[in-house]
Amino acid sequence: MKMDPANKAGLPAQIAEAIRDAIVSGRMIVDQRLPSEAELAEQFAVSRPTVREALKRLAAQSLIRTQRGAFGGAFVNRLSYAEAYGQHITTSTLLLSMNAVSFETACEARYTLERACAPLACARRGESDLAAMRAELRRQSRPGLSDESFCASDVAFHRAFVDAAANPVLSYQLAGAVEAMQPLMNMITFTARSRETIESLHARLTDAVAARDPAAADSALQELSAYTLTLGRDVMASRADRAARSRAPSSG
Repeated sequence: MKMDPANKAGLPAQIAEAIRDAIVSGRMIVDQRLPSEAELAEQFAVSRPTVREALKRLAAQSLIRTQRGAFGGAFVNRLSYAEAYGQHITTSTLLLSMNAVSFETACEARYTLERACAPLACARRGESDLAAMRAELRRQSRPGLSDESFCASDVAFHRAFVDAAANPVLSYQLAGAVEAMQPLMNMITFTARSRETIESLHARLTDAVAARDPAAADSALQELSAYTLTLGRDVMASRADRAARSRAPSSG
């Protein structure tokens, strides 16, 4: 990768990108030792502190790990899905907030992906998956449960449903769809929604997964999607109406 020495602040990022590209392309493999700081500094024609900053960036992304000792150094890490979840959710949340994704677009994406999981969840679910879903159902029905706790349980319930599909790639992708989009949906709808309706639909989905009935699971998800969309539209229409009235000149 050609470096831009005029952009001093960007040199660590450029070096990190070059090494990341080598890892992603397979030119550097898992457990391979990276060249030393001195060798990298010579290769990129930069100072060792600049290389050190680039390596810190890669370590923060879990792409490399460092070991001390005579046989230590920086090594290509085996990135796990669990390690990547946090970054994926953070990135998805930022994309949604910064690009002003509409409520309807978020709902469409989230529930389309969840419905794709339904047949797999019904076929592959284990008792631990059902136990996790039922635990959240019990949590949601607790008297006095705060709105914040109910929203957290909502996320955990759908995460358990997705994980029941036993497909780590789907779980990773839906971590962004469910956990990043749910706060957006909760922010708009949590004050107006009926907890009883949500709990009832969650119970139907759980029963469908337990019975290994993908059609029933899909039906519950479709109703949940339609309810969420309708609720969101009603809430936003009500807000727009209140805003319009507040701007209108008062009579007399």
